[in-house]
Amino acid sequence: MRRRTFITLLGGAAAAWPLAARTQQAALPVIGFITNTSFNERRHHIAAFRDGLNDAGYMEGRNVAFEFRWAEGYLDRLEPMVADLISNHRVAIIVASGSPAVALAAKAVSTTIPILFATGGDPIKLGLAASFNRPGGNATGVSLFNVDLVAKQIELLRELVPQAATISVLINPQNPNAEAESRLAQSAARVLQVDVQIMGATKENEFDTIFVTLGQRRPVALLVSFDAFFLSQRAQLVALAARNRVPSIYHWREYVAAGGLMSYGSSLTDAYRQNGIYAGRILNGEKPADLPVIQPTKFELVINLPAARALSLDVPPTLLARADEVIE
Repeated sequence: MRRRTFITLLGGAAAAWPLAARTQQAALPVIGFITNTSFNERRHHIAAFRDGLNDAGYMEGRNVAFEFRWAEGYLDRLEPMVADLISNHRVAIIVASGSPAVALAAKAVSTTIPILFATGGDPIKLGLAASFNRPGGNATGVSLFNVDLVAKQIELLRELVPQAATISVLINPQNPNAEAESRLAQSAARVLQVDVQIMGATKENEFDTIFVTLGQRRPVALLVSFDAFFLSQRAQLVALAARNRVPSIYHWREYVAAGGLMSYGSSLTDAYRQNGIYAGRILNGEKPADLPVIQPTKFELVINLPAARALSLDVPPTLLARADEVIE
């Protein structure tokens, strides 16, 4: 082969490499990740999802690709975003992250594309699944339905703050779990012989007044209920609790990592890792209809000692011994 011919062939092959790479990239199955919040809010959940996906044999850029959509709190954006993922990116799976509204929006747009959810609502009552064991449709995932933990959370709060004469419960009246949580809180408070006060908030500008009121009613302790909106506002809630010296317990570790006093509930990180594993199984040919909705079996107690000291609270050794994590 003459030198000029060889150089021409080599140049042509080199020019084709990027095109081949693009063709291979385009052929990868695409996972659409959509949330009602922002990237910063879901950063660590995405990392956990990727971990589960890797465990199932899939790695981004090698044999799977991602498309992300952030609704930034605007729920009316959800359905158009889902439609875009399906029509323009031909996603193989939709991961509906955050509020149940995300999974419901995905379900409203498509009854065939597999949907993975991690929801605090009851997926059966929400219409996302026919049953826990056999969801039956195109959606499955993790149910973080933690309402039944309310009694245990109040018991832990009472153990840490025995002088509290009143346990307040902050609920979001728009959350479908709010009524059940209120009822269980009142029942638990009666058993412990403490007063209970239900306080509602649907907007972040209502938090200041609520915490000022709580700070004036000491001795009081607070349970922040299971709610995706509250979780997204955790930095403000934790700061207000500290400023007004209100000992508080939360559902998720994320609050305590942000400076909150104590949490008891399921692990959001583990929920997203489980969904990553499910995504791998679906990519391997399994159907959401046959994958049981996962219910958490592990619940973690996390205590923040600097937050306790700032509130002049002595954490009982028995409580520390039961903690899954103690932040020093």
